[in-house]
Amino acid sequence: RIYYLSLEFYMGRTLQNTMVNLGLQNACDEAIYQLGLDLEELEEIEEDAGLGNGGLGRLAACFLDSMATLGLAAYGYGIRYEFGIFNQKIVNGWQVEEADDWLRYGNPWEKARPEYMLPVHFYGRVEHTPDGVKWLDTQVVLAMPYDTPVPGYKNNTVNTMRLWSAKAPNDFKLQDFNVGDYIEAVLDRNLAENISRVLYPNDNFFEGKELRLKQEYFVVAATLQDIIRRFKSSKFGCRDPVRTCFETFPDKVAIQLNDTHPALSIPELMRILVDVENVDWDKAWEITKKTCAYTNHTVLPEALERWPVSMFEKLLPRHLEIIYAINQRHLDHVAALFPGDVDRLRRMSVIEEGDCKRINMAHLCVIGSHAVNGVARIHSEIVKQSVFKDFYELEPEKFQNKTNGITPRRWLLLCNPGLADTIVEKIGEEFLTDLSQLKKLLPLVSDEVFIRDVAKVKQENKLKFSAFLEKEYKVKINPSSMFDVHVKRIHEYKRQLLNCLHVVTLYNRIKRDPAKAFVPRTVMIGGKAAPGYHMAKLIIKLVTSIGDVVNHDPVVGDRLKVIFLENYRVSLAEKVIPAADLSQQISTAGTEASGTGNMKFMLNGALTIGTMDGANVEMAEEAGAENLFIFGLRVEDVEALDRKGYNAREYYDHLPELKQAVDQISSGFFSPKEPDCFKDIVNMLMHHDRFKVFADYEAYMQCQAQVDQLYRNPKEWTKKVIRNIACSGKFSSDRTITEYAREIWGVEPSDLQIPPPNIPRD
Repeated sequence: RIYYLSLEFYMGRTLQNTMVNLGLQNACDEAIYQLGLDLEELEEIEEDAGLGNGGLGRLAACFLDSMATLGLAAYGYGIRYEFGIFNQKIVNGWQVEEADDWLRYGNPWEKARPEYMLPVHFYGRVEHTPDGVKWLDTQVVLAMPYDTPVPGYKNNTVNTMRLWSAKAPNDFKLQDFNVGDYIEAVLDRNLAENISRVLYPNDNFFEGKELRLKQEYFVVAATLQDIIRRFKSSKFGCRDPVRTCFETFPDKVAIQLNDTHPALSIPELMRILVDVENVDWDKAWEITKKTCAYTNHTVLPEALERWPVSMFEKLLPRHLEIIYAINQRHLDHVAALFPGDVDRLRRMSVIEEGDCKRINMAHLCVIGSHAVNGVARIHSEIVKQSVFKDFYELEPEKFQNKTNGITPRRWLLLCNPGLADTIVEKIGEEFLTDLSQLKKLLPLVSDEVFIRDVAKVKQENKLKFSAFLEKEYKVKINPSSMFDVHVKRIHEYKRQLLNCLHVVTLYNRIKRDPAKAFVPRTVMIGGKAAPGYHMAKLIIKLVTSIGDVVNHDPVVGDRLKVIFLENYRVSLAEKVIPAADLSQQISTAGTEASGTGNMKFMLNGALTIGTMDGANVEMAEEAGAENLFIFGLRVEDVEALDRKGYNAREYYDHLPELKQAVDQISSGFFSPKEPDCFKDIVNMLMHHDRFKVFADYEAYMQCQAQVDQLYRNPKEWTKKVIRNIACSGKFSSDRTITEYAREIWGVEPSDLQIPPPNIPRD
């Protein structure tokens, strides 16, 4: 069995997805219509299950869909957050967060399983006795499982996502009752139940809070008890009612760690094997390594988890001892291979010495896993050559690449039925479970009828999205303008600021020469900023402020519109992505591990403007670089610029249009009531821009000019679109999961349908 452990599952809505995967959508549509109801209206009532921040959590959701579709016995394990990612309101151009009370009206898709409730221990002390090690005087929190079905696509397989909710035990702190404060004692139950209250809203940023560490241990401790219970009670042909030998554990159990968040699986499995099941240390370590595998999702230093030892000592004292023991054996091994190389020992230790001793969770994951993978080819190379260079030299065979993917069921069939139908007409529907079959569209790249059909679907999607924007945001947009879309979490490395500079430059060009013919554009930027991320919130304010000026300038008319898409989430992505013409994927080379939004746009007939970063590299390889708009520094160029020293002022002084745009932002042209509003942005761009926005500005502007030029020729544009769609097959999460299954988990996917229950099995 496969266990996918993640602190995030960004599921979105479930109703339509369930109908699609069960092959019931048309039947339901018809039945609902005959009742005088509109299915789409009904679907809009459902809340998104927003139990994730962005790419990492959405990847987990796509993986669940693919594992079920490929017939794998796989379970997703995570936390049932009472409050998911906040709802974003824009007030006076600023982001305001609102709690996401998604369970307010109940959740019909989940089933509570109190019969499988489990205890999780915190705090306490460790005693080393002749009978072994005991973890005593702990505080107990109960983990209540809630199961959500995960149906595969038309194969009658239904897997399970099990999310844990924290419950206080009935005797929680009721010793206080003796002191007479019964009411206080009952109210204090909230302290335990806070563990599953709210999702930490940071994407690619580590916040070392004790509550977060509790969440990480909570999901791991509950899940491992569940895994071991299931392992012991599954007979697998042996006669004992319960398994007592763990020899076969790694053959029967695969645990995939989605980033370092569930890294405590490694010491927790060791604790259970050594302290509870009395397996000897070396055997336990071998079992643990063979069972666990680790996926790395980022190379940004601020995102890597480094927990203070003092926090561990208090919260998880036994686990700290185990981590020290793991580290000691690991360092002894390294020292034997590289005698006298103390700096290597320092670099490779799980424990980082310093003013505050810390535990490097990524190092723990690499040491305790049999496989370590990045999520795009370029990222996996960076992982080997820089982030884990020493570890790669030690065990090169451990390191793999598994390029991310997306499920074509939600991200084509469900969200873009018009395009799906157009493709089915030409090549049948097998591509929905074997996306590489889209290659069959290549001979149709110059087919006049097909070109017309694909363009027509895009135009219909744009009209539909325009109507949605007008209804929801009261903005009128030109549906024949280019829909230029940049949606993802707001982060400096994703360079929404580069997009802003392009928009301001475009605006200045229209003002300078209003008679000239410009390709009309509707620039849409959307995404949430972490509530504590000052610069990201300022970037949102800048986008909305630029919009205020541009959208109300009569000289501009409808040639340029800037819209900030409020509260970007899975259900909004399903609407905007099918309507997009241009997809912006413009992170600094070497910073975006993979990206998956880029794949969704490609599959839905948008062209990509992007840097050679993450999966963009492989998209360009699949479709041909000439069919994407690739610009900017490559990873080597960024490194060379770092060695030389990046000086923003050089670009500012030599590029008049850049200077003008920066000066306008700086002077308050876009914030007349608050001239100093954006001084922090300008100061950052000029003096400490880690992501080198100015260095790519000129190339980006030239590339955008090429975009305009091609857009003027709709037929040639659509040819490129078709070629992109035809070459997007690699980016199915079915392909990704097939590779995980064969190369990491040691299982074989199957596309066999389980016969329905009314048909007797052989």
